[in-house]
Parts: sequence; structure tokens; C-alpha cells
Amino acid sequence: MDSALVAFSGGVDSTLVLALAHEVLREKVLGVTAQSASVPDREMRASRKLAKEIGAKHLIIKTAEVSNPNYQANPTNRCYHCKTELYSNLKKVARQKNISHILNGTNTDDLSDYRPGLDSAREQGVRSPLVEAGFSKQDVRELSRAMSLSIWNKPAMACLSSRIPHGQPITPEKLYMIEQAEDLLFSSGFTQVRVRHLGTTARIELDKSEIPRYQNDKFIQRLVQKKFRDLGFNRVTLDPAGYRMGNLNATLPEHKDHVQISTAPGNKKTT
Repeated sequence: MDSALVAFSGGVDSTLVLALAHEVLREKVLGVTAQSASVPDREMRASRKLAKEIGAKHLIIKTAEVSNPNYQANPTNRCYHCKTELYSNLKKVARQKNISHILNGTNTDDLSDYRPGLDSAREQGVRSPLVEAGFSKQDVRELSRAMSLSIWNKPAMACLSSRIPHGQPITPEKLYMIEQAEDLLFSSGFTQVRVRHLGTTARIELDKSEIPRYQNDKFIQRLVQKKFRDLGFNRVTLDPAGYRMGNLNATLPEHKDHVQISTAPGNKKTT
């Protein structure tokens, strides 16, 4: 690739792609992070810090997926509308900067879950170098650690809208409630956190290894109850099964139909 724009979320996958692209292309690579109500401020701060750590040029743009009625309705293919908004804006930036390729951080493990956003990437010609190289999440973490990237063991992250069950409308108010609730748990030392917005109920999901700490710490429980009530939740529950990636996708018939994505230009598609 002569030049590349990396869709840079600040997660471990896109960070590795940006680091490698910068190592090869130097000033001909640009990391671009999308800012919207569905992305917590903590992730925006992390993306700025990581881009500086890598030494890559970095740009933050604003996207408006939350204003799209198709996204607000929260259908099962919500991510398709989000990624279409993202990639459309990235293509504009790429044209303005005369950049030839747009890259994302999709890895081979992502192909096993229901991810309609991959359809948008395929339609808009976005490349997935990690998939093309056959990299799993474990491969990504191992190489990131070998390259001394501080992000190598960061827990998986998804947009705030993923905490709202499909079919329940997405609003800025709900996203704010989720962000503030999760910020409290992160600031209390928990590392893998999801707060599911179930109407007036908040369901907390933690890494299974961290559940006993929450259950045995009455101070944190009281703090959570007060904060969550102040945010507008009437009830707080803890999921005893802990955090599971793609938890809200488990009941969808679509999640069994894996999205197709090109492994490399001209090659057959992998499901």
C-alpha cells in the first residue's frame, strides 16, 4: 500500500494495525477516530494517548449515526448503519488527504460472530489486514506484546449502543446513563465491565474473576446503588454468569450466518 488511513478505535486490534502501518509507511499513514454519543469519552482519551505512543498522525472526526432513524431503532443490523456512517466519512477524509487505502482492525475471530458492520466494510472496499494475514485475537495480543504496545492486554470494547437490547430505541440519554454507570465501575478498579440498559433496570456484567470482589464489597454495592439511582435506574442486578462477548447476539438467528469478508484482493471470500 502506498498510503493508508486506519479506522482507529483505540482497541487492541486497530492499535496494532496503526502501529504496523506507521512502521512501514511512516508519514503516509493516518489514524482516524470517530467521536459520537455512542463512544465513551474514556475511549477518546485512550485513542489520543495511543496515537502519541505510536508516533502516528491522528485525526478525530465526528460521526452522526445516533441521528440516523435506522440506527436509533436499534435493529439487529444496527452496526451496519454505524459502520456505513463511519466508512462514508473516512472515505471523505481519504480523498481530502489523497490516501489510497482504508483499513480496519477486524481479525479472524470476528468472523465467527454476527457482525453486520463487516458487510459495510466489504461494500465500501475497506481492507482488513489482520484477516488477510490470518490473525486471530490471540495472535494480535501476542504480537502487540512483542512490540511493547501498552494496549496488548486491554479487554474487548464495543460501542455503548451494544448495551441496549435490539428493538429498544437508542437515545443520547440512555447512552449517557450507560457511560456514567460504567465509568463508576472502571474507576472502582474493575477491568471488564458492561452495564446493560434494560429499561429501568441496569444489569452489570463483570469478568467472572471479578464477581466475588463485587459481591463481597458492601461499600461498592452501596456506591453503585446510589449512583445508578441518580442516573435514573430503579433496579440494579449482577449477572452471575459474568461478561460474555456478543451476549445480546446469542438469541439472534442471524448470528449463525457469518458475514463474508475478502481475505485479500482477488481472493475468495471467507465465511
